[in-house]
Amino acid sequence: MKLKIGDSAEAFDVSDIHGKNINLDEYMDKKLMLSFYRYASCPLCNLRVQKLIQNYESLGGKGLHMLAFFESPKESIVKYVGKQNPPFSIITDPERTVYKKYGVESSWIAFFLSAFTRSYDGINAFLKGFLPYKLEGEIALLPADFLIDENHKISVAYYGKDIGDHLPLEEIESWLLK
Repeated sequence: MKLKIGDSAEAFDVSDIHGKNINLDEYMDKKLMLSFYRYASCPLCNLRVQKLIQNYESLGGKGLHMLAFFESPKESIVKYVGKQNPPFSIITDPERTVYKKYGVESSWIAFFLSAFTRSYDGINAFLKGFLPYKLEGEIALLPADFLIDENHKISVAYYGKDIGDHLPLEEIESWLLK
């Protein structure tokens, strides 16, 4: 079931790829963004992670904490996403336990439409060296982003319309200024 604005954020207790335990309670009184991605070698996912890394100082300077979930095992995340050295925690969830709590879904229709709507992004990902070496998990899984306020309420629930659709950075920045 998809979450919506005003819903309570779903609790989780997970470990990041470095073994650090992370749970939602740690982020009480903090602004938090949860991002859900496909598999670790997904070129469009890695493009998004790169954009978040490039904007991390600005977003973090405005009080945003970020957690990124991937459905791949730790070894793949370290090999693909980890080589970008993100300054935020990357969490492995191959059983998609937290994905299910947040209503993250798959869509073959959206997957096939992405071939038309994301062709420029695909070329850009290729040019930056983000190639899909290892397909793991649900290939038609759609990304999702959640902005969670200091009281663990969902302020924004953004479910991607295709495999590369994430909450625009401008909307994240606007939310941080509220």
